[in-house]
Amino acid sequence: MIVADTNLIAYLMIEGDFTPQAELVYQLDSNWIAPYLWRSEFRNILALYLRKNYLSMAEAKTIMAQAEALMKNKEFELDSASILEMIENSTLSAYDCEYVVLAKKLGINLITNDKKILKSFPDLAVSLESYGQKS
Repeated sequence: MIVADTNLIAYLMIEGDFTPQAELVYQLDSNWIAPYLWRSEFRNILALYLRKNYLSMAEAKTIMAQAEALMKNKEFELDSASILEMIENSTLSAYDCEYVVLAKKLGINLITNDKKILKSFPDLAVSLESYGQKS
């Protein structure tokens, strides 16, 4: 089981440069979890793709439905106190802290390409590339 940040989910669901790495991570461990926040962040990614005409509305709706199916029953509500404490003890955004708190709470890795998270939590956060080299 791993905590997947929103970008990892997007890399898997939307064809791009990091899709092969995301697919490898999924092959190594398909039990991805995330805070409920991932949905809003994912919709933001889809909004960008829609506005730049990289996706049609039909494609965006299909991708969102597929992502929701992938993450069904794998979403977690986190208590605000834990997130606020993480915010106080780091320089990460509240959004990023949700992923870190979830990984810490469960004692599992957070897979991300976010350089700030990787630098701040090297014992917890693992890059896509590094995780793929575990095989």
